[in-house]
Amino acid sequence: MQKRYDKLIQKLKKSPILVEEFSTLATDVFGLFTDSEEVYEYFKSCGLPLERDGDFIHLKTTNTPIDKEVFCIVDIETNGSKPSRSQIIEIGALKIKNLEIIDRFESLIYCEDIPEYISKITNIYAIDLIEAPMMCDVLRDFRLFLGDSLFVAHNVGFDFGFISYMMKRCNLGELHNRRLCTIDLARKTITAQRYGLSHLNEALAINTEVSHRAYSDALTAAKVLEESLKNLPPELITVEELIDFSLHNKKRKKKKENTLTTDTDQISTQNPLS
Repeated sequence: MQKRYDKLIQKLKKSPILVEEFSTLATDVFGLFTDSEEVYEYFKSCGLPLERDGDFIHLKTTNTPIDKEVFCIVDIETNGSKPSRSQIIEIGALKIKNLEIIDRFESLIYCEDIPEYISKITNIYAIDLIEAPMMCDVLRDFRLFLGDSLFVAHNVGFDFGFISYMMKRCNLGELHNRRLCTIDLARKTITAQRYGLSHLNEALAINTEVSHRAYSDALTAAKVLEESLKNLPPELITVEELIDFSLHNKKRKKKKENTLTTDTDQISTQNPLS
């Protein structure tokens, strides 16, 4: 499924595609949908920034200038690292457009069980969450807040994946927003000894006083994003170019690792003593 989805996105990144082709590719992803309008609306409802122009569908981030994009910087606190066994206990986010904050979102989430070590890190205790709203209600509101904006986080894979898993659990559909990692982007645009959020908070003189709370960490990540955007190569124009730029070395490294793994597997296969 993931490979078929990636194929659809790669097609859209190259150029707008005909509605019929979009329907075929999208149907391949799920094997369920047959109506092109249904498929189109489903992906849009899940945050994929699609736009229809006559007989063509295109990915808006391929021609949206970076200074016109709405960046939604997100951070979550959880009561564990595995979404299958844990839940979100706090979510914080802010929207930025052209380096200006235009909106914010912040909420605790009801939870009965918080391990002691999590409380020590976050200063969030079970008693703080007794009257907090239920997770599905918060995520429904967050879905509306996020819309089809660019999902940004420091270590975006964790926040995006955790929220998407919980969205699916709440029957809200998984996330399909385009996403950007401020760690990856910072490595390409900022010189620092380390790229953890707490280190960058100090190194860039952001000096957010509170850490390991969702909104304050999202705010710190937003400042890292702003610094990175100021240092971009001038040839970067669109949001998709920004995403590709942030992932460039990472993709090459992953490809190299895959090649090394393949070579090792071949050697192991050829050598009966290995």
